[in-house]
Amino acid sequence: MDIAVPREIKNNEYRVGMTPAGVRELIRAGHRVRVQTGAGEGVGFGDDHYAAAGAELVADAAALFAGAELIVKVKEPQPEEYRRLKPGQVLFTYLHLAPDEAQTKGLLASGCTAIAYETVTDAHGGLPLLAPMSEVAGRMAVQAGAHCLEKAQGGRGVLLGGVPGVPPARVLVLGGGVVGINAARMAMGLGADVTIFDKSLPRLTQLDALYGPAIKTQYSTADAIEAELERADLVIGAVLIPGASAPKLITRDMLNKLPKGAVLVDVAIDQGGCFETSTPTTHQQPTFEVEGVVHYCVANMPGAVARTATLALTNATLPFVLDLANKGWRRALNEDVHLARGLNVHAGKVVYRAVAEAHGLAHEPLERVLAGTN
Repeated sequence: MDIAVPREIKNNEYRVGMTPAGVRELIRAGHRVRVQTGAGEGVGFGDDHYAAAGAELVADAAALFAGAELIVKVKEPQPEEYRRLKPGQVLFTYLHLAPDEAQTKGLLASGCTAIAYETVTDAHGGLPLLAPMSEVAGRMAVQAGAHCLEKAQGGRGVLLGGVPGVPPARVLVLGGGVVGINAARMAMGLGADVTIFDKSLPRLTQLDALYGPAIKTQYSTADAIEAELERADLVIGAVLIPGASAPKLITRDMLNKLPKGAVLVDVAIDQGGCFETSTPTTHQQPTFEVEGVVHYCVANMPGAVARTATLALTNATLPFVLDLANKGWRRALNEDVHLARGLNVHAGKVVYRAVAEAHGLAHEPLERVLAGTN
């Protein structure tokens, strides 16, 4: 199979979809791998590393896309990229289609087969290709939030861990999944006063058993969240409904409950954000203020720690890439129900129900697609 690894073009995105080690594994399996020049520079992998692994280097993105059967990326395709896609090609990357109508329509128009990292599942009900970036983003959320709390950044001027005689910052984490628990652990490690909210009582019980009084747990309701906002310094939005738009847990009206200079970090921004006032930002301009509250809504947070994030991501994606390359997408998905759940778009049709519902589009059942021949 002809596999292409393009250079990411999203603002301040330095990650790359495949490491030289991954390229070598694919070539050993009998596949042709072409990598766009400069694709790995942001994570310390030069063109010479890819050439030594056996990749062919291609300077022109259009030529790279044109000859590819399988395209492996990190971030969702930008307009100039999805316009290059065509029927018969397989795109394997993060998509986050539910809040992104333009990208959804672009992929439908291309006729390609688009498989999303974030909706691939595992036998334990987890999201194995989202989890590595969720771990990174959860930890980074606290790091970013602590910086934003500094007075020079528009924050309250509060040190996360406090000092003797001065209480630590109060951190609210909305969601007890992978992002939430990594954020809570980081905040706890820095000495903050941490409360984590979730709607799953078994999850709250598990967190209580793991961390005891070091982390407070609360069942998530609008009343419970609103009651805590008055004393909050940093709020981290870490909710996820796989493949669907995130629920809005903090409304614009609720912002006046927060102290001036408090910080909201919306890790759910890729799925539309879990704060009503959130809009995507970039690493170049990461924050904005609404009602005196600092919002950090960078849509590719792990891109700031590109090397760590790339290594973590490709450790998880490589087995699936090998499966797709060795078997072809239809056989690979038929033989792996968890990979099959990653299929979002195929041949001009939306296959993932939550995406279809988000945009009011017709839904094509997965079973019908996998049984077909187109």
